[in-house]
Amino acid sequence: MSIVKNSYFRKSVAAIALTATVTGGIFALPPVISAYAEPVTVTAAAQPGFADLVEKVRPAVVSVRVKSQVQPVDNSGPQFFGQGFDQLPDGHPLKRFFRDFGFGPQGEKQRPDQRKGKRGEGRPGHARPVSQGSGFFISEDGYVVTNNHVVTSGDSFSVVLDDGKELDAKLIGTDPRTDLAVLKVDEPKTKFTYVALGDDNNVRVGDWVVAVGNPFGLGGTVTAGIVSARGRDIGASVYDDFIQIDAAVNKGNSGGPTFGLNGQVIGINTAIFSPSGGNVGIAFAIPASTAKQVVDQLIKSGSVERGWIGVQIQPVNKEIADSIGLSEAKGAIVAVPQPDGPAAKAGIQAGDVITAINGETVEDSRDLARKVGNIAPKEVAEFTIWRNQKAQTIKVTIGGMPDDQKSSDGAATQTPSEGETLDSYGLTVVPSENNDGVVITNVDPDSAAADRGIRSGDVIASVNNKPVKTVNDINNAIAEAVKSGRKAVLLQLQNNDQSRFVALPVDQG
Repeated sequence: MSIVKNSYFRKSVAAIALTATVTGGIFALPPVISAYAEPVTVTAAAQPGFADLVEKVRPAVVSVRVKSQVQPVDNSGPQFFGQGFDQLPDGHPLKRFFRDFGFGPQGEKQRPDQRKGKRGEGRPGHARPVSQGSGFFISEDGYVVTNNHVVTSGDSFSVVLDDGKELDAKLIGTDPRTDLAVLKVDEPKTKFTYVALGDDNNVRVGDWVVAVGNPFGLGGTVTAGIVSARGRDIGASVYDDFIQIDAAVNKGNSGGPTFGLNGQVIGINTAIFSPSGGNVGIAFAIPASTAKQVVDQLIKSGSVERGWIGVQIQPVNKEIADSIGLSEAKGAIVAVPQPDGPAAKAGIQAGDVITAINGETVEDSRDLARKVGNIAPKEVAEFTIWRNQKAQTIKVTIGGMPDDQKSSDGAATQTPSEGETLDSYGLTVVPSENNDGVVITNVDPDSAAADRGIRSGDVIASVNNKPVKTVNDINNAIAEAVKSGRKAVLLQLQNNDQSRFVALPVDQG
């Protein structure tokens, strides 16, 4: 044994020996104490997530694939650059160029499989993919809701389930006005997981929502956000009433569902606002309450039948409301009731303001169109109108919307001529040829009338709902309005088959 000379070492060994215990002849050393601090940990309240919701609803969401038949190339029309190169001498550099880059004898670009003499996908008569989107089952027997714009260009359709299985589907019906469509998957002895269209009327701005869909073909993608706004009008149609959400929605999410936390569908994703083409946190969903009415009709009959009363309408602004004595700028003013239309037959006239239907307030012209459209044809509805400074009730038998509604926005052309002037409004007018109204022949560009869109060729048919034939009639109506304390007068203007109302302030002259 070597002799330990270091006194410090000898003392350390002795200290260990003194603190050790002997058990069965074996020394047991005391535990070694670590010199490192404990890692930082934070005890926080558990945050609720969306995993349970997603686990239940995701099997009901599908990817929609759309195919279309490829049309044969029409060689009778304009040809591609390179036509006639086959007539160039062999060895000509241009002939080699077009041949090497795959152009056929007539200049048409060939695919590699065509140059090899093979029959590949994309040949005339073969279906090729043209679009894809999202959808969801609303019944266990295979009805699928999606967007009209997803399926509109297709000849054949299929859906891809959450587990990757692809099934053929057939188109049941579409509704371009609300951008909705219904597909049907027929799979014997299969019961599909499905979800329900809920009541979006109880959804509030700030509520959590979860969107599931097929962005960029990825399938089964889940995003979450909140309801950002209600009642959005993006100019898609007169039925615009979108729910705005900030959950990430991209190309391919169209037709997919937006869920509330109870697992019911509150909206169908249909559009995004995107200057860049990608998600910027503004997406629009069709309310489930709108979709339910449309989907039920599509499943039942393959088409949608809407109520119709046959009127041209415009919103009521503050000036119009002031000119006719309405306390609020709400409702829709009837510009022209179509002859023999349901409204005209019931007694509704030009200048009437429709303020309520069946006791429900009409907010504006879009709201009127939606409310009428939701009433079944042949039903009798109670319309509240404002006429001659008082409310009246008229019962209207709702008609069915015609398949083809003619409209015209052309302006009549009038030859300027001398006439009487309404200096206060910057207008020059002459009596109409049929003695029905007064024709405007000139408008001062710096006048109040010009600011409100009045133009030469417009016919003033009435002022404050009183027919006019001369300038005196107009002046008398204005004087009566001033005497009554009105801030504006309401002009009914006609041009070709179009009619509209414009309010002009009476303090301009």
